[in-house]
Amino acid sequence: MMNVTETAALGGPSRPAGRQGRRRVILILVAIIATLAVVLAGGALAYAKQFDGRALPGTTVLGQDVAGKTPEEIAALVAERGESVSVAVTAGEQQLEVALADLGVTVDAAATAASAVSRDDSFTGVISSTWSGEHAVEPVVTVDEAKVAEFANGLVPEDMTTPIDAQVSFDEDEQTWNAVPGRNGQGLDPQTLVDAVTQNAASLKDFSVDQPIEEIAPAITTEEAEGVVGTIATLLEQPMAITGADDKVHEVSAERRNGWISVVPDESGQALTISVDEEAVREWVVARADKDAVKAENGIEQVDEAGKVVKVVSEKQDGLEITNTDAVVGELVTALKGTTPLEAAFETRKIESEVEQVDAPKSEDEKDKEKEKSEEKKDGTDDEAATPSNPTGEKWIDVDLSNKTVTAYVGDTPVWGPRSMVDGKEGNETVTGTFEIYLRYDRQDMTNAAYYPKGHEKYYLTPDVPWVQYFHRGFGFHGAPWRSSFGYSGSHGCINMPVSDAKWLYDWASIGTKTVVHY
Repeated sequence: MMNVTETAALGGPSRPAGRQGRRRVILILVAIIATLAVVLAGGALAYAKQFDGRALPGTTVLGQDVAGKTPEEIAALVAERGESVSVAVTAGEQQLEVALADLGVTVDAAATAASAVSRDDSFTGVISSTWSGEHAVEPVVTVDEAKVAEFANGLVPEDMTTPIDAQVSFDEDEQTWNAVPGRNGQGLDPQTLVDAVTQNAASLKDFSVDQPIEEIAPAITTEEAEGVVGTIATLLEQPMAITGADDKVHEVSAERRNGWISVVPDESGQALTISVDEEAVREWVVARADKDAVKAENGIEQVDEAGKVVKVVSEKQDGLEITNTDAVVGELVTALKGTTPLEAAFETRKIESEVEQVDAPKSEDEKDKEKEKSEEKKDGTDDEAATPSNPTGEKWIDVDLSNKTVTAYVGDTPVWGPRSMVDGKEGNETVTGTFEIYLRYDRQDMTNAAYYPKGHEKYYLTPDVPWVQYFHRGFGFHGAPWRSSFGYSGSHGCINMPVSDAKWLYDWASIGTKTVVHY
């Protein structure tokens, strides 16, 4: 029992005391925790407040801790680092120290700073950043690759930069084509520097680049130029000719071809090509065509009142027209470029001419009779007034060397004349044939100084000769105020006329007026 009692005595009274103690401990602990929470919350809020608008804990730029720094402070740090970077560039024998800015690198310090402070600076954000570890911010850097390439290309010495293409030149004196040798240049591949700058610029640390300079061959080599010279030599050795009308042959000489061709780079600039002066070729071909062509000339016959031909003033001449001038030009140009041989010929078309019949000049008896009739009329008219009022046809001038007269016609109708004149004397006979007026002067000094010097017995100089119209070389119509009579041979070859008659003919005719001179 003792033992039992003792046991009861020891255990019974102690239980209420134990429960109260534990409750007291719990209350104390709760109070302590509450107090710590209040203290910690206040401290955390104060801690978060100091990072408002600044870099949060753990933020690094370029490996440097910038926690708590303002954007301005961070931007200054980045800008200073960017300006201090030096790039060592080795190009051939050149060694240069270059700043990033000179290589087209832009360091945006402001944008970098903005990125560094852009994290959540709320209470939870600050607490989270404190426990999250380092937050590295890369500098905002841009590289202008075109400017880097431009800098790289500038590393090549100016006097060796561009390769010189080979050329082909023509020696006028020797009449030979020669190859002018080309020359290698120096160059580089700018991508080497571009890649190095692009890869290293963002670190804002010094770095070095080895930029190789290499030999560059010209686009057009000496061998190519020599090949073109050989082509031209072969081209000039080939016979070239155009078959003309009536089997005439127009040779295209090597000398003439030399003047038409030149050697120039093609559109790509990578090869030489033979160029042809097509306009000059056309002018030459047209001149040959004009030479082969024949102008149709209508014949002129004088007929009496019965319509009988009493005299052939000029024979008719059929014309000949070249019809394929453009095609021949094209064939010649192609041949000159060495593409095909020349096998060109003028094609022609015949142009039919006609015979114009005109009234034969009146005999002296007929003239006298007409004069008598004219005098009988109270309102008598001269031969000009009796002319039909509206003659039709081509204007032309008839020069009759047998009768020593000049008559103006429109078609087959005489509109003026015949008028007496003086033609070339023996030894200075007036030329015969069908011509056109090609040169006119209202006044001209006439001389034969080109044939006889001043002082020679045959030399003459006549100033201010009026109303001059040339129809063949030095032969022409003009007034002769020094003569008092006409109707005989006595000039140096020109048709001398009274001044009033020469003026009438000058006013009536023009450049191109047909003139037929005959016996």
